[in-house]
Amino acid sequence: MSTPVVSELAPPLRLLLGPGPSMVHPRVLRAMSTPLLGHLDPKFLEIMNEVQAQLRAVFRTENPFTIAVSGTGSAGMEAALVNLLEPGDTAVVVVAGVFGGRMADIVGRCGARLVKIDVPWGEVCDPARIEEALKREGKVKVVALVHAETSTGAHQPLEGLGALCHAHGALLVADTVTSLGGVPVEVDAWGVDACYSGTQKCLSCPPGLAPLTLSPRALEAVKARKTKVQSWYLDAGMVADYWAEGKRVYHHTAPISMVYALRESLRLVLEEGLEARFARHRRHSAALMAGVAALGFEPQAQEGHRLPSLNCIKVPAGVDEAAARKGLLADHSIEIGGGLGPLAGKVWRIGLMGESARQENVLAVLAAIEQALAKQGKLARAGASLAAALESYARS
Repeated sequence: MSTPVVSELAPPLRLLLGPGPSMVHPRVLRAMSTPLLGHLDPKFLEIMNEVQAQLRAVFRTENPFTIAVSGTGSAGMEAALVNLLEPGDTAVVVVAGVFGGRMADIVGRCGARLVKIDVPWGEVCDPARIEEALKREGKVKVVALVHAETSTGAHQPLEGLGALCHAHGALLVADTVTSLGGVPVEVDAWGVDACYSGTQKCLSCPPGLAPLTLSPRALEAVKARKTKVQSWYLDAGMVADYWAEGKRVYHHTAPISMVYALRESLRLVLEEGLEARFARHRRHSAALMAGVAALGFEPQAQEGHRLPSLNCIKVPAGVDEAAARKGLLADHSIEIGGGLGPLAGKVWRIGLMGESARQENVLAVLAAIEQALAKQGKLARAGASLAAALESYARS
């Protein structure tokens, strides 16, 4: 067998403005190069405590069970659902895009009974539909929905849903993968029982960990299970003993360098301040959307419910969207995302998440889009998007 010859790693420098990952601050990259400790070293356990405290601040919760699951955001989704659902339980899931559909799939894999609330992609769910399902279905264990739907750019309100679910004896599960650190997430105030996220979006950390917090009510449901959790690796009871101060029972070898990276990325979030960070995302999203509107693009998500962190726009008729995206990558080293599912070939998804939400990035991607449209003979007036974006900045 021949030995492969592999050159030194030298990936191209990209401006990451897709649906994730986002750009990463040099401080986070430096943290990842810090020498390793053992995963049960007392000093590393102190670092874990610091990460938990930081996550509670960003989630806006006092939940003792607040950890970083070893895995991407999808591992957080699976951990939340497999711990709460047993065979025969009923789960109401709002499906308004790819990730709501993924939740529904996991519910079925748990052996639970799925009650699906279908919502047109780009729209949000009226709480009255959830209330109707709770009344109709009787005993519901879980209501699950996506706070920030990455496939559509829709921002689902969660206020009041916790109280509604609790009044009917149900637990509220929320996906905040594309919202945590970019728009308000109020776990305690909204009564969210299981909330998970990912590191590679608005937290601007490499992918690899999934922040997860469970309320005392959710933990009681886990303790009351009659069957073992479907997943050994994601069993909250076992993982909790590793993260619990004073216990630290071995479960698995934590990704040490990723924990370092998350600690530093959370430091950056909290140094900036949540409100300032949210305002920064709104400001740059408004400029971007003003710019693309000047080029004939329209938003995909419902008015009044559009994410500033993930801007989903309809590609005008006659534009070869795939060729334009490839041109952005080849000619400008800028990554943006295409559509998923029924939106494939119809939309672009431009992420302005965390470190990616900067004025220079907004202006760079607009200039690149103009050049891509000009190549296809679809640019009406050069500089129109940049002028619109700069006017938006001037107003803000």
